[in-house]
Amino acid sequence: NVEYIEEDVVRRPFALTSPSTGTPYASGQLVPYGIKLVQADQLSDAGAGNRKVCIIDSGYDRNHEDLSANSVTGEYDAGTGWWYTDENHHGTHVAGTIAAINNSGVGVVGVNPNKQLKLHIVKVFGKDGWAYSSTLTSAANKCGAAGANVISMSLGGARKSITEQKAFDALYKKGVLNVAAAGNDGNTVVSYPAGYTSVMSVGALDENKQWATFSQYNNKVELSGPGVGVLSTVPTGGGTESALTVGTSTYAPGTMDGSPVGSATAPLADFGIGDTTNSAVAGKVCLIQRGSIDFSAKVLNCQNSGGVGAVVYNNVAGGFGGTLNGVATTIPSVTASDTEGAQLRTQLGQSATVAVKATSYAYYDGTSMATPHVSAVAALVWSHYPTCTATQLRTSLNNSALDLGTAGRDTRYGYGLVQAKAAYDRIKSLGCGK
Repeated sequence: NVEYIEEDVVRRPFALTSPSTGTPYASGQLVPYGIKLVQADQLSDAGAGNRKVCIIDSGYDRNHEDLSANSVTGEYDAGTGWWYTDENHHGTHVAGTIAAINNSGVGVVGVNPNKQLKLHIVKVFGKDGWAYSSTLTSAANKCGAAGANVISMSLGGARKSITEQKAFDALYKKGVLNVAAAGNDGNTVVSYPAGYTSVMSVGALDENKQWATFSQYNNKVELSGPGVGVLSTVPTGGGTESALTVGTSTYAPGTMDGSPVGSATAPLADFGIGDTTNSAVAGKVCLIQRGSIDFSAKVLNCQNSGGVGAVVYNNVAGGFGGTLNGVATTIPSVTASDTEGAQLRTQLGQSATVAVKATSYAYYDGTSMATPHVSAVAALVWSHYPTCTATQLRTSLNNSALDLGTAGRDTRYGYGLVQAKAAYDRIKSLGCGK
């Protein structure tokens, strides 16, 4: 009377970071999953001082504990200000993936963590987060004038610019490797500058090496990098970290972007889908199911009902990060997975503490996060073989990538996941450009 027989399949913990074991990174470091995925932990950056990466973005927090000791220069711009401020947070996050410092007990590590790689910052984005193609063209030329070997651009747009294309073509011809994000619309549209022949287009994948569904896919995608749940630096105190305990249970909630910093402790109460006010939750923490209306409306309805904190749980499988879309709220709010939500529903009435605290690190998603992985690996490998040309290095990176998806180059992964050690070994064995 056997109903069925099946294999006892393997399950492993999903962890976006792992603690350093002390080798090769100092103890107390968090190692983002992308660092290991691109093999940066297998290749020394001791000689990276012979390479310079120019980051065109929203600036760089020069005072950040994980960035301040780097060798970094930059530009002043009349429109966006000094390079060492970052009102948008995006540029500092990108910079951390490239070169967050290997300093004991502090933060995270980047692909090039030992303060050797030279950085040059050109700030094109202010708080509003956009710029013209003419601004990007000027920025790229500034990178070239500063002696950059690699230009990293976690940016783009849907329309071509002849002026912009000519600038990148000229820089590539002079030996500069240009790298740009493929885009986050999850469709086949080609973004620029990633779509120019003289620029490498980078798509995003997750910690399981699966294509990120937001990543644009087309025949221009050349390489892939980690771009989902990437932990990196943001301007000091500019990030948030969420915490949730209910009764004796401790959870690992997701972040509700825009939530105020603070904490609240009160009984957990069911607030349904949060589509209306209800005085029954006054003085309580609202447990709210995702769906039907915006997160901001749910949290505001809880707040206007007298609720002191909010937990929004998923209505589909998995965890998620939410956003209040700039709507001002006064109570701390976090997110939870569907399975956590189911467990929380069994704990109604128990004491719950919702906390949101300031931090200098944050998890971001996007091809913007994949791009600096590729840019940094390019500089790392190139530092070992500085006589390779940009064209030769590009070929070696493509030929050594970990093939994913359809065999050979495909529209989602390009040639595959960029691999630092494999590229190094390939050049050592076959020479540049093989």
